[in-house]
Amino acid sequence: MQGARVNLKGWQQAAVAFGSAFGALLDPRRADLIAALGETTGKPAFQRVLQRMRNSAEGRDVLLERPRVISTQVSHAWDMPQDTFGAAYAQFMGSRNFSPDDRPPVRFMDTDELAYVATRAREVHDFWHVLFGLPTNLIGETALKVIEFEQMFLPMCMLSVVGGSARFNEKQRTLFFQHYFPWASKAGLKCTDLMSVYYEKHFHEDLDEVRRNWGIIPCPDPKRSSV
Repeated sequence: MQGARVNLKGWQQAAVAFGSAFGALLDPRRADLIAALGETTGKPAFQRVLQRMRNSAEGRDVLLERPRVISTQVSHAWDMPQDTFGAAYAQFMGSRNFSPDDRPPVRFMDTDELAYVATRAREVHDFWHVLFGLPTNLIGETALKVIEFEQMFLPMCMLSVVGGSARFNEKQRTLFFQHYFPWASKAGLKCTDLMSVYYEKHFHEDLDEVRRNWGIIPCPDPKRSSV
């Protein structure tokens, strides 16, 4: 992880942040640009997350053992019984042909510990999709960014919400702000500190049980309920 890092001066960070923001607006599919934007604008937020993890017993275990959400370390999720958190994660990834190895590396954090926190934040993203029951379309990703902002206060998350909602058509925009945004605002505040959870040690537990334990409010079906 250390070998991939690039140390930037203040003006260089600003230049990378500006260029990444501009490029991401032109092509929101550029995960590398979105990642660079998150790193160059998110250092204070990651420092706060790091402190919270240090203050949590489970968070300290994560920092000590530094688990990675990569195929060689999470493959046992595919062996978990039905209705467990691990099985739900495996189904989520398999049904979309996703690989946990596809995340771009962290490059612009000052220390190895901050680089790991930024890496962890990036790699648990799909766990949060499973826990909150969110799709991976534009609305689902934008709603998850609301939750990520409330959990970590990363400027990139709010910029992603603004950018994502700007790309909605009129029907999507109405659905998002009437249903998804109010729910996500509530869900992100109500749940536990999700960066201090050692998810891999809970793969064997019932999905509904871990949701209750962590205060997770799954996204209601917009066709069935109002938020």
